[in-house]
Parts: sequence; structure tokens; C-alpha cells
Amino acid sequence: MTTLDERHGDGAGGRDVPGGEAVLALAEARDTAAVPLDDPGAALPRLTGSKAANLARAARAGLPVLPGFVIPHGGGGDTVALRRAWDGLSDGGTRPLVVRSSSPQEDTEGSSLAGRFASVLDVRGWPAFRAAVRTVLDSARLPDGSTAPMAVLVQPMLGARAGGVMFGADPVTGRTDRMLVSAVHGGPDTLVGGERTGTGYRLSARGRLLRTEQPEQPEQQEQPEQPERPERPERPEAGHTPEGPPLTRAELARLVRLARRARKVFGGPQDIEFGFDTDGRLWLFQSRPITAMTARPARGARLLGPGPVAETLPARLTPLEEDLWVTPMAHGLAAALDIGGTAPRRLLRTVPVVRTVGGRAAADLRLLGAARPRHPWLALLNPAPGARRLAAAWRVGRLGTALPGLATDLVADVDRRLAGIPAPAGTPSPALVAELRWTRRVLVSLHAQEALAGALLPEPPTSRTAAGAALTALAAARARGVPDAEVIAAEPVVLALTAPSLRGRPRTPDAHVPGQGDGGTGGEVPHKASEQDPRHADRSPADVPARSPVPGLPPREALRLRIRWVQELQVRLAREAARRTGLDVDRLALLRWTEVAAALEGGPLPADVHTRVQPSASPPLPDAFRLAEGTEGEVVVAEHHERHGDGDRGLGASRGRAVGTAWDGTGPRPPDAVLVVRTLDPALAPLLPDLTGLVAQTGSPLSHLAVLAREFGLPAVVGAAHAVRRFPPGSRLSLDGATGDVRAGEAP
Repeated sequence: MTTLDERHGDGAGGRDVPGGEAVLALAEARDTAAVPLDDPGAALPRLTGSKAANLARAARAGLPVLPGFVIPHGGGGDTVALRRAWDGLSDGGTRPLVVRSSSPQEDTEGSSLAGRFASVLDVRGWPAFRAAVRTVLDSARLPDGSTAPMAVLVQPMLGARAGGVMFGADPVTGRTDRMLVSAVHGGPDTLVGGERTGTGYRLSARGRLLRTEQPEQPEQQEQPEQPERPERPERPEAGHTPEGPPLTRAELARLVRLARRARKVFGGPQDIEFGFDTDGRLWLFQSRPITAMTARPARGARLLGPGPVAETLPARLTPLEEDLWVTPMAHGLAAALDIGGTAPRRLLRTVPVVRTVGGRAAADLRLLGAARPRHPWLALLNPAPGARRLAAAWRVGRLGTALPGLATDLVADVDRRLAGIPAPAGTPSPALVAELRWTRRVLVSLHAQEALAGALLPEPPTSRTAAGAALTALAAARARGVPDAEVIAAEPVVLALTAPSLRGRPRTPDAHVPGQGDGGTGGEVPHKASEQDPRHADRSPADVPARSPVPGLPPREALRLRIRWVQELQVRLAREAARRTGLDVDRLALLRWTEVAAALEGGPLPADVHTRVQPSASPPLPDAFRLAEGTEGEVVVAEHHERHGDGDRGLGASRGRAVGTAWDGTGPRPPDAVLVVRTLDPALAPLLPDLTGLVAQTGSPLSHLAVLAREFGLPAVVGAAHAVRRFPPGSRLSLDGATGDVRAGEAP
């Protein structure tokens, strides 16, 4: 075995065990009672357990590992051979040993099982050794009654001057450019057992000492005065430890080199137990992967968040819903950003403006301007953004004048196309595919023009919104006695209050209609949300624009309404596609658009169509996050919300001041309710008339509900960081819709 210090080089590089399966078969065939750590078979976890196998690999790579042997799982029956191995390692019983567990179930990437199995220190003599082995094997019994496979690792007991634990990365923050060391005087067993608190060292990946954390000293209790006694020679107390730090800077540098080499051998940062003997030699006692390490964003990961798109697509989406709605939205917003010159075209080609993470829609916050640039001062040095805006200025200037006419033409074209589409049940399959392709193309245009209209066209002071028109139509339909199950068929504009979904019928939201109730003072008239009557589900899409003219909407709101109508047409066409392919809608929703189109055009369904799993429920995405390093896009790392202004300020979305009681939309509504929510869901629109104020963690002043709040004259603030946590239901808060200021308690 080798040691690692200034007198020894870096040693040999790590190598895999040659012929591992053959070595394992040979070792099992010969029923070895004790496998030396330098034997090739010792590096096989199935034979010797993970702990011993890791040490054997480290020893083969030239890392400083004490000699020893392993009693393999199911071995040890040859007492003569076992005693021979014990006698050689303990120098005939004169040298104390350490007997440790080594199970294939511990010290793995998935679970360390730290402290779960037994280890026995300072074992002296053959009878004590046999008893220690039995203790380790007995610890393999698990709480559920099963027994874990268990090997036994035996090594000399080292009289360490200092020892401890080192992490080759920071497991709390996930930073791989940081190393953590905790050390004590003596061996590391009292540290890992929790009996003592070590001195902490925080190091950079290059070994620079960043911070030293001294352990807290226990308070000394006052002792009663003792009578004088004759002086005796002083003796060191039991457990006495030398004064001063346990490790020097030179020893820390050697530990950093050890951590680097262990990372190369095992392919990742390691959790290492170490010790320095009285001669100053460094020894590796244990090496295992760092488990439960906090995910860390990949280098250059984009800042994402649901805010700008959660109001349109608030629920978890299936693969087909992603292709029908998220992809056109991403292409449309990219086109708008390109025309406006707000992002380089090369970036827009490689970075999706909108994508899905775990089935939920998320937008690139910096591309959409929902988060400040990471280094805003670079804009002063980089001429590219200014040149790009200058090149786009003539387009934007002319577009601002032409956009109302372009939007009117696009709305008219969409209405004519919707009016000419027959009922899905009577449409041939090729025509059904053609209509679905048209819906995806036209959604790109609608999203692009809607984004440009929001950015370039001034909002009229008394403009109507699609959501406001929907509320009026919903109240009028209910006043006429139209059942909720038939409201959307009678007034398709009500679709502006619902989110698209392939897996359910549109649901009309609860209505809180002002001006009705006792004395006409704005009492609530609750209506239970209900699904659209299936009898009306297959009505011709021509009914949508023809039966619900909505005059007076500004261009952006008219475009928004057509987006929702086209999405509903896609839902009806997809349901007909499910019927023709022999699938239910939930199963069809698990396919991609290309697979659905191929099946409708006569191709086969995917072979695994009936084994694909429905997406499981998942929590909402954080307000701002980045994708974690080394993941498939399902693990997110939340970031502190980037606030605009001071710590209590969001973005003013609707002017006015309000003081009231926080309400989350469930349970009894306070008379001065300020609705505090994560995202601006369109289904919240019926609540607005009876509110005192509105606060949302995400969103922008151009959000649907923000526009509707201005229409109602309701003070509103969006982008208020951690609002749901800061203002729980029942707490008092004040807000200023002009400045974005939101504070607990009454306004100062």
C-alpha cells in the first residue's frame, strides 16, 4: 500500500478490475475465507461490499489505503484460513484491528446508509475478533425482518494524530468548486459518531482556504471551592486533546489533492474519511459518493419561470398538448422578439422562448423581459444590442402604425376560416389533419401579433377586455336561466375565462356577480363550476365566432380571444381523432403530434401506445428557476426572485391604493379581501369585481387579469416575490398599484 504526502508522487491512475466477472466467479468457486484488499476480487462490490470494494479500487489507483482483508458475504467458513489472515494482519494479536461492515447496500450513489451497520474499533485478540465479526454480521438484520448481504472489512487500528471527514463538493449548495473539511484531534470515529464537533474548513477547488469555523466550546459550569490538597504531579486528563487547530495549511493542501484524485478514480466528488498518523502520513479510511447532494444549475442555464405563460397554460400538459399549444406559442413569441430586435436571431434559433419542464409550461424570463439582465452594465459596452434595435427601428416604427390593421385582417381571416369548418364528425381524415396543421400555423401568427400588440400599441384608457366581455356574457346567460352546462355553447366568448385541456370539458368558473343579492349591494351569487354539456361538444366550430360577436375589443384582446377559440377547435378535432384511432382522449393525449398525424393518414399507431404512463401529479414550478446540472430537464433549482426596486416592491399593474385582508380564493371571503395568488389564472376573473386588491407572485402588467383589473379599477401588483408565503390568509396588507409597493400591515 502507499501513502500520499510530499515524499510520494501522485501514484498510478485508476483502472477498472480486469475480467471482473471471471474474477468474481473464481473467488466464489474457491470459497475464500479472507480476500486481501490488493486482490483483484476485492474491488467487486457483489463479493466484498461497497465499502471494501471502494477502498480496493482506491488502493489499486495508488491512493493511501491501509492494508487489510475482507471476509466476503457468505464466507468465513474456513477458520484456519481466517485465523491465518488475522494473525498476519495483527502481528500475532499484538496490533489492534478495526472490524467494519461492508454491504453492497451501503456507500452507494443512491444511499450511504451511514451508521446503519456496526463497526467495532480497537479489537485485540482472537476471541474478541470473532465476537466483533459476529457483531457486524448481526447488524445486517433490517427493521423489516430481512437481512442485508454483508461482508466484513478488517484493517489495522491507526493511532491517528488528527482525522475527520472531507466532502469533495458542497452538498448543501451543490457547488462542485467548493470542498468542506471537518477535523478533530485523534481519529474520525468520534466526529462521525456525533460525539465531538470538529473544526470546519471551507476550501476552493484549488485548495485556497476560504473560511475556518471553530467548534463552539461548551459553557463551563462554576465548581464549588475545594479544600486545599497537597500538590501532585500533573497528568493529562482522559480524553485530553492538544490545543490549536487539528490541521495545518499544508495538510489541507494534501487533502485537496486526495479529493481530486478520488474524484478521478470514482468519477465524481466523494465523501471521504481520513486520518493523519503520528508520522504525518495521510491515510484514506473510506470513500463513497456524496448522496442527497443539492442539485445545481448547469453552466449557462437559462432563467425560467411560469409567470408569463401560466395564465394561459396553468395545468400540467400532456405530450400532445405541448405540441398543439406550447410549440406554436414558442415560435410566435420568438418571431415577435425577432421583429422587435430585442434578442439576437441566433439566440432565438437555439433557445426556446417557451418550453415545458415536467409537463408544465415555462418561459425564458430574460428573453421576455420578465427578469433583469444578469449584467446590465454590459449593454453600455456592447454595441450589438443598440445596433440590433437600430436595424429593427424602422420595422417597429412602421409596424406600430400598421399593426392595428394587420390584427384586424388576421382576426377576420380566422373568423372566416372557423365559419367554414364543418363539424369534425363529418370531416374526412386527411382534411382533419389539414385543419389541425392550419391551427398550429395560425396560432404562431396569433401569438406573434398578440405579443407585438401588447408591446407596441398603447392601451386605451377605457378599453374592454375579452375576460370582461366574458364575465358580462356569463352573467347575462345565467340571468336568462341558461344552465352552466350550455353557457359556452350559447356564449363562446366565455372560453376566455377557461384554460384549454384535452382531458376535460371547459368548465365555467364560479361567478361573483356584483350588483345582485340583498339590496343590490354586490352580494355573491355562487354558481358551481360545471363541464360543458357533451351534447354541444361537437357543434360546428363555426358557431364560435358567428354566435358570439364581441365588438369593441382592442386588437390585442381580439387576438387573445381568437387564440382561445382556435385552441378549442383543436380540442374538438383531437377528440374526433381519438374516436377514429380507437383510443380514448386520455390515451391519445400521450402521443406526439407527428404520431397522431401519421395514424390519421393511414399509418400504424406506436407499438407502445397502450403502455405509456399518464403523467403523475406534480407541484407548481418555482417563480424563477434553472435546470439542474446533469439532469434530463426534470429537476429544477429555484432561485431567489429578482425583484424590481426595493425588497417589498413588485410591479404596479393597476393604479390605486388598497388596504385589506389577505385571501387565497378559498374559504369565506373577507369583506376587504386582497386576493394573493401565485399566478394569474383566467378562472380568477369572476372574483375581481368584489375584491379590494390583487397581488400575484408572477405575471406582468400585460397579463390578462392585470388588464382586467385596470378595467375594474382594482389596485393590482404583480411580480411580488414570495407573496403567498409573506401574506398568509387573514393577514393585513397594503398595496400601491402604481409603485408596486406591497407591505404587511397598514400603509405608513
